[in-house]
Amino acid sequence: MEKNLTQGSILKNIITFSLPFLFSYFLQTLYGMADLFIAGQYNGAEVITAISVGSQIMHMLTVIIVGLAAGGSILISQAVGAKDEKTASKVTGNTITLFFILSVFLTFILLISTKRIISLVSTPKESIEQTFGYLQICFTGIPFVIFYNVIASMYRGIGDSKSPMIFVIIACTLNIILDFIFVGLFGMQAKGAAVATVISQGVSVIISLIAIIKTKAFRLHKDDFKLETKITSRILKIGLPVAFQEGFIQISFIVITVIANRRGVNIAAAVGIAEKIICFLFLIPSSMLTSISAIAAQNIGAGFFDRAKKTFWTGTAIAVCIGAVFTVLFQFISPFVISLFTSQSEVVVYGTQYLRAYVIDCIIAAIHFCFSGYFTAMGKSLISFIHNSISIVTFRIPGAWLASKFWPENLFPMGLAAPCGSLLSVIICFSVLCYMQRKKFTSRT
Repeated sequence: MEKNLTQGSILKNIITFSLPFLFSYFLQTLYGMADLFIAGQYNGAEVITAISVGSQIMHMLTVIIVGLAAGGSILISQAVGAKDEKTASKVTGNTITLFFILSVFLTFILLISTKRIISLVSTPKESIEQTFGYLQICFTGIPFVIFYNVIASMYRGIGDSKSPMIFVIIACTLNIILDFIFVGLFGMQAKGAAVATVISQGVSVIISLIAIIKTKAFRLHKDDFKLETKITSRILKIGLPVAFQEGFIQISFIVITVIANRRGVNIAAAVGIAEKIICFLFLIPSSMLTSISAIAAQNIGAGFFDRAKKTFWTGTAIAVCIGAVFTVLFQFISPFVISLFTSQSEVVVYGTQYLRAYVIDCIIAAIHFCFSGYFTAMGKSLISFIHNSISIVTFRIPGAWLASKFWPENLFPMGLAAPCGSLLSVIICFSVLCYMQRKKFTSRT
């Protein structure tokens, strides 16, 4: 059911839209965290590292898919705001067809490239076999990953963030249960975690399809599924920069993982655990990005540009305040949180050092995440890609590498590379916004 996000309290719209999405994102993050936590209770660092590396690769693929799907979601939101049902239906149908083709192609490519991927990320030799088994199974579930995220983006496009939350609740609950069965009871190690993930994702897609058929949430016709150059080009114009942006960010994470992997299995495990925790903490800025994107897009489609801008600033304030709380809190609780995933003291020490530095990014990244949501809502997702690319090339990757060379026994400096990169992104975003406002003012005068 479509929800009008162009009326009522801006704060209320952000909260009512973002909370279900936040909870959904939280549960999706639990997929990887549950795998890592449960595996850590029954296995050693080699299995933890395998799942950490494998799930990071899967997370990279997922966020790229979500980014690409943003093109359809934004266009649907704009059409809903403009009350153009015909365009909304056409965009929805074309998005489904486009991603069906993508799912077939991507699954084939990944399955034949698994060994090469494992080699590229410099997986520690102790974990190569476990990582291969994990990825081979997960890659067979790529169509489920794609279709769940496409369906979720379609729902968000019409202003409904609650339905995807319900689908994820079911899938995540099943995933945790199956983790205990396959990893704990059957001792299948990394492969067991992968099987649990694929089965739960498949169930999620089936349930969401049944819901669409029964509720008739989308009014589609056969002709809507025929690819139209004009529509697909608009989807890709918005979605591709977001996908490249997310892909580039994840590649930077993988490069940092490679740097960690080359320093030994204990440091690799520590960085892997800390990265999982950071993914969890980044749920807030991520949910704000998506909420601002969806709500602002509807308002832009309806011609309410000032309301769209107020949505951006309100969401930014919320994300920054919560990020500040996380930053302070984790200076004290990091050792305890890391120890939940492993009992190996050296891994706990390294993980604590890395996490205490990296968590500062919860404040800074919150700002440029919200900027990205606002720019994407305007159809200017290329700006987000540019500022993220510059920060990665100039700070994130070089900073992590230099820290590993100058402070080989301390991961705190390496963890600072991320917030330094985010600070540059924030400066660029503010500069672009000021330029856009000045240009708008000049054109009026």
